[in-house]
Amino acid sequence: MALLHLLMELAPRWALQLTVLHLDHGLRAAESSQDAEFVSGLAARMDLPLILSRVDVRQQAQDSGENLEQAGRRARQTFYTRHLSSGALDRVAVGHTRSDQAETVLFRLMRGSGATGLAGIWPVTREGIVRPLLGVGRGDVLAWLRSRGLAWREDSSNRDLRFSRNRIRHQLLPELRKWNPAIVETLANLAAASQAEEQHWEQVTDRLAAERLRVGAEGVLTQAAEWQQLSLAEARRLARRAVQLAKGDLLRVDFKHIEEMLKLLRLPGGSGKLSIPGIRIERSMGWVRLATPPEAEEGSVEYQFRLEAPGSRCIPWLGTEIRLERLVRAEDPGSEPGGASGYNTNRIHDLDWAALTEPLTLRNWRAGDQFRPAGRSTFRKIKDWLQRKRVPAWDRPGWPVIVSKGHIVWMGRFGAADGYAAADTTPEILRIREI
Repeated sequence: MALLHLLMELAPRWALQLTVLHLDHGLRAAESSQDAEFVSGLAARMDLPLILSRVDVRQQAQDSGENLEQAGRRARQTFYTRHLSSGALDRVAVGHTRSDQAETVLFRLMRGSGATGLAGIWPVTREGIVRPLLGVGRGDVLAWLRSRGLAWREDSSNRDLRFSRNRIRHQLLPELRKWNPAIVETLANLAAASQAEEQHWEQVTDRLAAERLRVGAEGVLTQAAEWQQLSLAEARRLARRAVQLAKGDLLRVDFKHIEEMLKLLRLPGGSGKLSIPGIRIERSMGWVRLATPPEAEEGSVEYQFRLEAPGSRCIPWLGTEIRLERLVRAEDPGSEPGGASGYNTNRIHDLDWAALTEPLTLRNWRAGDQFRPAGRSTFRKIKDWLQRKRVPAWDRPGWPVIVSKGHIVWMGRFGAADGYAAADTTPEILRIREI
């Protein structure tokens, strides 16, 4: 109420066009409906547009496994984001005060938050939320409302001591004031100092992430060796960023999870696996991958496709397309053969079309499969080739091969099998591209 009336006074000076938003959480039966009616009447009297929405937060909490506080917070964020992303609004202003900031910092401190959490509530967010009253105490807001004779409504759930924030507000903070009468200001100052630190670290972490993290369909990849020279503070920040990129958020990820991840990353060698809330972390052949569990398991899916030349086939869970072309050298004198066989970064390989028998089959390699690259004298199991070339464990299960009449004639990244590679004089070529 104070925020709305203050913005109405400032609107002519700041060229503001105001809209009132209200979300009915449906948690307090008739009282919730009366709140909505109160806001609707207020918007009508002030001649302001109103966006009113209702959600069943209790049902959402049951569906998601969250508590009511978490589900309500998520419902509000979704509500705000929906209307911001529609372009109808430039910003959503909410009424958090310095008192709310102090409660948030204290709550996070008791929960074991790191420095990032101590920054508390931000006055401006990337999503477009602004908090103009964050520097003002709750008592000052109430005094201002009374001085203007403005009515407001109290949410009865704010007195319910089952909620941790209410216990902090009504029980813990009054006790702390006996030790420090300015405890609210002290905690708010801590948040302000932490926010300045966070802004600095955000820039540092942006640079480190650009240098060391590779984000793709398979998750987030990083080389363990690139973490060895980082300070512990840098490594912790970068680990949080990696988790956030892979998972989409940092919910339920706390200090101990980040420390476990750093142990895996900073080992001098070896391999290992780790699961933290919503993320599976795996180290293999010097690489570390972070992926959500379904993505981490998709590589084990077996596949087998018939290939046509020309033609292509996508393997979505590998993020790869295999494309086949038939080239007649006499008709295409400018065509250069694809790169030599042998595991390398080249993704174009040429096979002798005359040595092949249709149909061609694209499939993942299987236990017992053997392969001899062009120019090599001995067969090896594909499993051995992948290990020798330090292919990370998560990439191995779906590694592609092409089969002709029961023989493996091509292997992803390794190229043509011995006896099937095109020569400079081969008249008709099957060109295979890994994209």
